[in-house]
Amino acid sequence: MRQTWRWFGPADEITLPEVRQTGAEGIVSALHHIPTGEVWDREEIALRKAMIEATKPLTWDVVESLPVSEDIKTQTGDYKAHIEAYRQSLQNLAEHGLRVVCYNFMPVLDWTRTRLAAPLANGGTAMRFDLVDFVVFDLFLLNRVGAEEDYSEFLQDAARKRWRELDNEARARLASNIVAGLPGANDRWTLDDVAAKLTAYDGFTPLRLKQHLFDFLSEIVPTAEDLGIRLCCHPDDPPFPLLGLPRIMSGLQDYSELIDAVTSPANGITFCTGSLGVSPDFDPTEFVESLGSHIHFVHLRNTMRSGLSDGDRHSFFEAEHLGGNTDLVATVQALMNEEARRRSNGRTDWQIPMRPDHGQALLSDLDRPMMPGYPLVGRMRGLAELRGIMAAMT
Repeated sequence: MRQTWRWFGPADEITLPEVRQTGAEGIVSALHHIPTGEVWDREEIALRKAMIEATKPLTWDVVESLPVSEDIKTQTGDYKAHIEAYRQSLQNLAEHGLRVVCYNFMPVLDWTRTRLAAPLANGGTAMRFDLVDFVVFDLFLLNRVGAEEDYSEFLQDAARKRWRELDNEARARLASNIVAGLPGANDRWTLDDVAAKLTAYDGFTPLRLKQHLFDFLSEIVPTAEDLGIRLCCHPDDPPFPLLGLPRIMSGLQDYSELIDAVTSPANGITFCTGSLGVSPDFDPTEFVESLGSHIHFVHLRNTMRSGLSDGDRHSFFEAEHLGGNTDLVATVQALMNEEARRRSNGRTDWQIPMRPDHGQALLSDLDRPMMPGYPLVGRMRGLAELRGIMAAMT
């Protein structure tokens, strides 16, 4: 697999010369400063590419993410204009040699955590999703209408107790952690913003949202195929419903339906072991053996279920890359087997780009600012461990 590293552009506290020292070969980046729904113009793409490639031998390998607007997801407002802008952005990216484009179809909130720097026993920190804290947010901070219907009495009682234990500063911090927006993005939402965005999904079912995704792909995939671009959909994170919103990319069955909906080599998967691995039903080897030919991009990270669970919803934290619920050794072996199959079949895209996703903050990470979940030392440790697995299996 090709070893890449997520870099958020000029706003990233980690510099490209530092990334080069990690041993990463390529860069995963996006133009976060361009508002969602607008065209990524050629000049901005060229500027970012030149910025990356000035640090040799790094290259811009993957676009993560070219975001899908809320209007497209709900098919309201300016969604048709946003689809045209998306199509034009793909054309502009292709002109500069970008061929792998990651996106997601999570409504309102992207990945969601309740703590961005939870202490670890080793002295480091990690991001955490605590189900009780999230219910506190939903019931008592957001005050979402009908939220009580989504949770068991046991979970509501635990949330009431937690709410009484939190002081005003802790309550504000919890709200900020959840509504902070995407890493690298300029948007920072308030509780009122989230509440307003939720209203656009009143009455939405998973089936309806999934159909909107398939409609979007029907519009975009032919353009991507003509351009030689491989689109890859990221899974829900976490892989269960939040705030009454449907989640539609949470497991093997969802991805099978995605691939069947629009048959094209341009319609593919971002295989994120950390997001999918929160579910006890996730089998990474089965996933790769079933849909491996459609995997265009890989996020290798690990999560550990820890704390209270309620049905298919679980508390978890970002574990060491080799220390969570997912067997990453078996996962890497399955992916390398898939690469071997591609080579034998003559595929030019046989090498799959991967990156060490997220990471625990360790050592000097604790003394410098960073994007939540994207430390230097913690991710470098993860990359080194993954590189060791690949070397042993070569």
